[in-house]
Amino acid sequence: MTQPNDPNQPQQQPYVNQQPHPPQPGYGVPGAQPPPPPRKKGRFVRFAGFGCAGVLGLVVVIAAVSASGDSDGGSGDRAADPSGSASASAGADEDTSKKEESARSGPVRITAERTEFSKTVLADGSGYTSVLITVANNGDDEVSVNPLYFTITDTRGTKHTAELGVDEKQIDTAELAPGENIAGTVTGKGGFTPKYVTYTDGLLGDPVRVDVS
Repeated sequence: MTQPNDPNQPQQQPYVNQQPHPPQPGYGVPGAQPPPPPRKKGRFVRFAGFGCAGVLGLVVVIAAVSASGDSDGGSGDRAADPSGSASASAGADEDTSKKEESARSGPVRITAERTEFSKTVLADGSGYTSVLITVANNGDDEVSVNPLYFTITDTRGTKHTAELGVDEKQIDTAELAPGENIAGTVTGKGGFTPKYVTYTDGLLGDPVRVDVS
């Protein structure tokens, strides 16, 4: 028979199978280390950004200085060019004047004037232009004369070499003693207006230039 419960006796608790929950790591466990704090990248990012900006600025400054130097150099060259050209032109005019003076009063005196072309059997029917040349030796040494020592420059700046044997009055090949002179024609191929004649003694000497009158 079932005995009635005695209120004076302690009540027996029912058995419950309870397992303790495992402790979570890092939370209340003795000896556990807290998680490391996140790394701060702001300072590195700011430093890197400043470094790139500084390098870029330095490159811009160098480029600007280089461009300024090139511009100044070019301006200097352009500024100096007119005077250089003027000096070269003055030098060329002075050299030409000396040659013409030598042709009139130097050891070899040369004159040149236009003349009619006198055709020979060697002329091929093309147009020719002749200049009458006079060469006088006013120096103390012999002077060599040869039609090939002469060139004719026309008013367009074209140089014409001598055509041999086409003009009956062609200047002879000779050695002029001091005080001697010789005259004859030098002929260029084609019709043109002769401006000046250039004579070079022996092809290797100093050229002497005289205008055609």
